[in-house]
Amino acid sequence: MSGAIHIGTSGFHYKDWVGPVYPAGTSTRDFFELYCKRFSTVEVNYTFYRLPSTATMKSLADRSPEGMRAVVKLTGIFTHQRTGTLADARSFEACLAPLREQGKLGPLLAQFPYSFKPDKKSFEQIKRLRSYFRHPMVVEIRNRRWVTQRFFEFLKELELGFCCVDEPPIDGLLPPLNVVTSDVGYLRFHGRNSAKWWEHERPEERYDYLYEPSELAPWVPRLETMKKRAKETFVFFNNHFEGKAVQNAEEMIRLLQPARSN
Repeated sequence: MSGAIHIGTSGFHYKDWVGPVYPAGTSTRDFFELYCKRFSTVEVNYTFYRLPSTATMKSLADRSPEGMRAVVKLTGIFTHQRTGTLADARSFEACLAPLREQGKLGPLLAQFPYSFKPDKKSFEQIKRLRSYFRHPMVVEIRNRRWVTQRFFEFLKELELGFCCVDEPPIDGLLPPLNVVTSDVGYLRFHGRNSAKWWEHERPEERYDYLYEPSELAPWVPRLETMKKRAKETFVFFNNHFEGKAVQNAEEMIRLLQPARSN
């Protein structure tokens, strides 16, 4: 089943990337074109805060090159407030049509909060969410109590992908895993800023972390294993503070090149 590995960042529209990533004076309307010169996949995160618009999705589709793969995060009403309805899901999917029609739509990402615990109600909520969406989907959970064989089998039954993560070594958070439960392999790098994970003045401080190559290297064999189990694997760096995600994503691409050439 071995498939491609797509590497990019979680979002691209960050003003603090002007200087570190985008040339000084770059207009926000030019961010995406510059991003596409570096990466062939992107995780669209603004949709967590509000439902996507067809116009925005069409703009992303039209302005990106052939081969671009966009993963779209589900709006918080589906994963945090958990008030989203089937009608909301249909509206969400309808807005993705431009990406789908151009073959640029990757899986959907359902990111649940740390407070989402593995009880009967939560399993039922995931099952209901799966019934709402017809498109391939990946589930990210933040609480270590979910890391059980029972949960992985549950995801396989529903054809849901599991989001592996690299994050601070804090009690309760997930350890590094290379689990694949569907045709899609998925990995997010959140950084290892333990000091700012729970206590910070601004949310983005949580992701203020630059990985050393030695910290990324152990993921190379794990990703090669994931690649063998999935039709395609997505890797996104979410340590976006001041463009650190871009530096680390490009470093990961370099690290994987020797493995891919063997």
